[in-house]
Amino acid sequence: MSQLKKIKVAELRLGMFLHGFEGSWLKHPFWKSKFLLNELADLRAAHASDILECWIDTSRGDDLAPPPVAAPEPAPRVVLPEAKPVPRLSASFDDEMQRAAVLCRNARDATVSMFNEARLGNAIDMQACVPLVTEIAESMLRNPGALISLARLKTCDDYTYMHSVAVCALMVSLGRALGMDEEGCREAGLAGLLHDIGKATIPLEILNKPGKLTDAEFEAVKGHPSRGHELLVRSEAASAGVLDVCLHHHEKFDGGGYPHKLAGENISLLARMGAVCDVYDAITSNRPYKAGWDPAESVAQMISWKGHFDQKILSAFIKTLGIYPSGALVKMKTGRLGVVIEQHPSMLTKPVVKVFFSTTSGTYIPVERIDLASVQARDSIVGRESRDKWNFTQIDELWAGDFALQPSTGGSPVKAAN
Repeated sequence: MSQLKKIKVAELRLGMFLHGFEGSWLKHPFWKSKFLLNELADLRAAHASDILECWIDTSRGDDLAPPPVAAPEPAPRVVLPEAKPVPRLSASFDDEMQRAAVLCRNARDATVSMFNEARLGNAIDMQACVPLVTEIAESMLRNPGALISLARLKTCDDYTYMHSVAVCALMVSLGRALGMDEEGCREAGLAGLLHDIGKATIPLEILNKPGKLTDAEFEAVKGHPSRGHELLVRSEAASAGVLDVCLHHHEKFDGGGYPHKLAGENISLLARMGAVCDVYDAITSNRPYKAGWDPAESVAQMISWKGHFDQKILSAFIKTLGIYPSGALVKMKTGRLGVVIEQHPSMLTKPVVKVFFSTTSGTYIPVERIDLASVQARDSIVGRESRDKWNFTQIDELWAGDFALQPSTGGSPVKAAN
């Protein structure tokens, strides 16, 4: 049975079923009057018409909630405090790991609190998020590899919270790689921190389910972008960019994503960035139903998924991580295996590695740290190595040290299994 509702034409958005316009049919911009709005061009034509009101059928399309997302009224921007001086001297990976461990603990607690407030139906306090994003941005400026790598070590129970922290850090790093200014990077980071806030409305037994989701459970999870968008709109302080990343970080460049099947540059730059950062952290993290992929393997897989990402943004993202990201298992020219510790700022194929195993003898060897960019280096990487091929249990400890064993930093309290 049709469920008709009269709304303002300005409130139309993608996903609604247009039943008819109020007034003479001669004035409306379409040759048909009843159809599903799934083309951005049609939505823009309706908004540009002189007709003020229309009818939608909520039994065949979306209702008013969440509010319009295509050509929206500019949302109030978060008033960011004047940035305090950011340290311009770089920090070593080991030194920044110390700071990042504390930051991860604080960020986890803040994110848990934010999700709990959302579960209670309270508005998101955007201003409270800004200092955390600023701290993350400063860590990324000192040494981008430390926080990104450490945030990847998360327990299954902490996944949703630490995933938000990790995507925040990745968005800041990617924003810098794309030439954004400090304000733009902070907005990108805030969007990353809040992109999954809609998961606060999903029961934890579904989010943490170790087995395959039912069709109904999967549909519930797919609804988190729209529900998150609605939560942020109610806060009345989210910028248009933050709102858009929350709603559209699961769109694909070829139009095969959700919730609105946007394609190409109809997806905003921030949302295209969010899609890349969200997927990378998701596939490299341990989940209730699968172990995370090796970072280098994940990069290779993302490159192979044609049509999923904006290739220019993906290329910039890979440059921020390195071809062999920190934590990647690699094979050396000498036949030794090593784990990548730290990136070289300009030589993507010459990171710092720790070698620990000989494939020639099939035995562990004394751990040796090698800076492949050094003139003294007598070895080089010949390719990534699959973790599934080996029964190593200490890879994360090799690059993260004791931090890999501390659940308070997001890491697992036991040695990570492959």
